[in-house]
Amino acid sequence: MEKLITIIGPTASGKTPFAAALASQIGAEIISADSRQVYRRMDLGTGKDLEDYLVDGVKIPYHLIDIAEPGTKYNLFQYQQDFQNVYSALKESGKPTILCGGTGLYVEAVLKGYALSPVPQNPKLREELAGKSLIELTEILKDLKERNKSAMHNRTDVDTANRAMRAIEIETYELEHPTPDRQMPSVDSVIIGLDIGREERRHKISSRLKKRIDGGMVDEVKSLLDSGIPADDLIYYGLEYKFLTQYVIGQISYDEMYRSLEIAIHQFAKRQMTWFRGMERRGFRIHWIDAMLPMDEKLRLAKEIIRETK
Repeated sequence: MEKLITIIGPTASGKTPFAAALASQIGAEIISADSRQVYRRMDLGTGKDLEDYLVDGVKIPYHLIDIAEPGTKYNLFQYQQDFQNVYSALKESGKPTILCGGTGLYVEAVLKGYALSPVPQNPKLREELAGKSLIELTEILKDLKERNKSAMHNRTDVDTANRAMRAIEIETYELEHPTPDRQMPSVDSVIIGLDIGREERRHKISSRLKKRIDGGMVDEVKSLLDSGIPADDLIYYGLEYKFLTQYVIGQISYDEMYRSLEIAIHQFAKRQMTWFRGMERRGFRIHWIDAMLPMDEKLRLAKEIIRETK
């Protein structure tokens, strides 16, 4: 069985079209590693770009996209289980598999086989944390991570107070209930990273944001709110859904929404790269390819890397 191929990179680096083009050439299926693309009807805001999975008129099969209802809180434990189910089935069928996404924690958890437990809500702890600012919550989380020696919950995934509270809840649970030594199987993978320069990344992020807002991202959020999803549940997802929801419900102006969101996405991409560099320090070998190279050249380099690491 061939190794799993993992493709990572920050937002706007072109991971999905690259993964789809590679899948087309080697007959692979794609497993998404994106913590927000799991939600149905959250399309423009999560950057699903499902048309990227169409290569030369042929749809590349993809998995773990559109598997959860908006308003629910899908988590890393669930992702790990879902990934194993899909990956095991693909291995049995003999299909080459590409894991593709920008959620570094999801990628690392399935490749390393982190031992995780489903963590229940802790109402008493939530009551104690209520009213604290994101900065205060981040400091509490930092302390817990140091005590747990935890690689989970970097700032990529805690850009709202609710998400920070949930991360504190999980770290507190792990501290009080050490996870038994029952590692999930680790996965042998060749990891290819798309490296994009800061200025190119900033330009692509800004132009893509304008395109998505012009393409109906505000209407998408209005539709989700109209379907009965509470505003706080959408804000919980952070980034696009945080600022667009605040705009739609009248908390901030359009200009403030646009400016704040653009800054937040730039910061998010920077934190993604920080996570990937951290993965290298934690023992992962990442083969970096210049994201701005022509597609044919990127594919040639990727296939060469895959051949050499078999």
